[in-house]
Amino acid sequence: MQRLLISVRGKNEAIEAVRGGAHIVDAEYPGSALGTPYPLNIYCIRQSVPLDRLVSTNIGEKQFVWSTAAQAALGVAFAGADIIKVGLAELNGARAAKIMGRIVHHVKHWFPWKVLVATFFADDEMRRVFDPVSSGAEVCVTAKAKGVLIDTFFKERGIGLLDCLSKQEVAKFVADCHAAGKEAWVAGSVTEQQLPVLWRTGVDVICVRGAACGQGRGRMGRVSDGIVRRLVSTIPTQ
Repeated sequence: MQRLLISVRGKNEAIEAVRGGAHIVDAEYPGSALGTPYPLNIYCIRQSVPLDRLVSTNIGEKQFVWSTAAQAALGVAFAGADIIKVGLAELNGARAAKIMGRIVHHVKHWFPWKVLVATFFADDEMRRVFDPVSSGAEVCVTAKAKGVLIDTFFKERGIGLLDCLSKQEVAKFVADCHAAGKEAWVAGSVTEQQLPVLWRTGVDVICVRGAACGQGRGRMGRVSDGIVRRLVSTIPTQ
C-alpha cells in the first residue's frame, strides 16, 4: 500500500495530520532537511496519535561517527519513534553502508520491530559524492535497512525533488529498491500537483511538509487536516 508521510512540529499538528488521514506522522523540526526534534516532543507526538498510526523521526542529515549515531537512533527509538530515518549526506557508498549497518544492528538489538530508513540526497553536490538513484538500493541491502529515502538537502534554495531527478530516474530508483525487496521513499519540497506523477512511479512513501501547510509560510507554516485530506486523496486506488 502506498502511504503519505506528513512531517509535524508537535502534537497539535500530529492530531491534524491524523484527522486528515496521514499514514505516517513524522516528528521533525523543519529548519533543515532532516531537522531533529527533541525526545520529549517525539514522545508527546507518539502519545497523541492512535497506535495504529506509525510515528517516524530522524537523527539528522550527517552521520560521521557511527557510535554517536547509534546512540541517537536508540534515543529516538526509546522516545517512541516506530521509524527512524538516518541521513547519510556526504558519505560514499562503502562508508554509508558501514555506518548504516552498525546503526541498524544496534537499534534492532533492543527494538527488533523498529524500521530504519537510509536517507540520501538528490542535490547535484550530494550526487557527486554518492548517487542514490543507481546505488541506494545496494547500500540498503548491505546495511539491512528497511528502505531508502531520497530527499533534497538545500531546502533554502527552493529546489524540489523533481528539479533534481527526472520521473524516469525516480522510477528506476523505485524498481531497483523493489527488486532488492526494499521500500522506496521520496521527499523534497514535493507539491500537491507533483504527487500523482510520483505515485505512478510505484514509490512506497512520499514525505511532505510544506504542501500540507496553509498558505504563506511554507515549511514553517501549520499543518491543516483539510489539506492533508486532499493530499491523501491523490493516492491511486488499488
